Parts: sequence; structure tokens; C-alpha cells
Amino acid sequence: MAMKANVGSIDRILRMIIGVLLIAAPFVFQAQLQDQTIILYAILAVGIVLIATALFRFCPLYRLFGASTCKVN
Repeated sequence: MAMKANVGSIDRILRMIIGVLLIAAPFVFQAQLQDQTIILYAILAVGIVLIATALFRFCPLYRLFGASTCKVN
């Protein structure tokens, strides 16, 4: 089953920006999040997923709910 693009341009840009910010956040706020390892990994994981969905232009949750922000299908 092929992955059909369902993430539009503006959505991709927002996902990329938020993903980069989330990946950078644990390093910037390391002192405040020092004892909360699970939160650090969760923030990194969400950031990586956002960047991956932006790069591949495919979001599995959009497909599950039948949503699409991509104008060209």
C-alpha cells in the first residue's frame, strides 16, 4: 500500500519548525528537566515524529481520520 501525501506545504513548515524546537528544547532547558528523563525522551520523540512526517509528507493520523491538508492528491 503506497503512502499518499496528506500533509500540505504550510503544515509541513509548521511541523518542521515545531519539531526542531522540540528537539532543541531538552538541550536548552537541560537544567530544569534534569530529573525528568521520561519527559526529555518524550519531547525528543515527538520532535522526531513531526520532522519525519514533514519530510515524508505523510501523517498516519491524518490517514486514520481521513484528513488531508495537501491540495494535490
